[in-house]
Amino acid sequence: MEILNQYYLWIKAVHIIAFVSWMAMLFYLPRIFVYHVENQSNQSYTNVAKVQERKLYSFIGKPAMLLTLITGILMISINPELFRSGSWLHIKLLFVVFLLIYHFMCGYYVRAFQNDRCEKSGKFFRVFNEIPTLCLVVIVVCAVIKF
Repeated sequence: MEILNQYYLWIKAVHIIAFVSWMAMLFYLPRIFVYHVENQSNQSYTNVAKVQERKLYSFIGKPAMLLTLITGILMISINPELFRSGSWLHIKLLFVVFLLIYHFMCGYYVRAFQNDRCEKSGKFFRVFNEIPTLCLVVIVVCAVIKF
């Protein structure tokens, strides 16, 4: 891992970019779910929504999530002392786990919509859409304040 030390800041930059991209998907995809549910009687709209949902999840969300995890693991591998720098990293990682669960729940709903089997309401997805915002606040506060 010593050879990676010289690239730590580059890895960190890629990590932040990947995280921002992942969060964009986690913010936007449930909003598409809201519109999909509320326009289920409009077949032409739901066909477009299905394409958007699948592409957003598969081509932006999955790669961004994987790159976020890979670069995060690399940063911790390069600097394992981070685990001893306070409880901030442990809390941050807990909320990253919550985001991973949320990410895979989104994948479940993408598949449910693809098969016209989603039984959730627009109201459900409006509330569901707030979860990544709460996680983002905790993750950013932990990463910046480092308590």
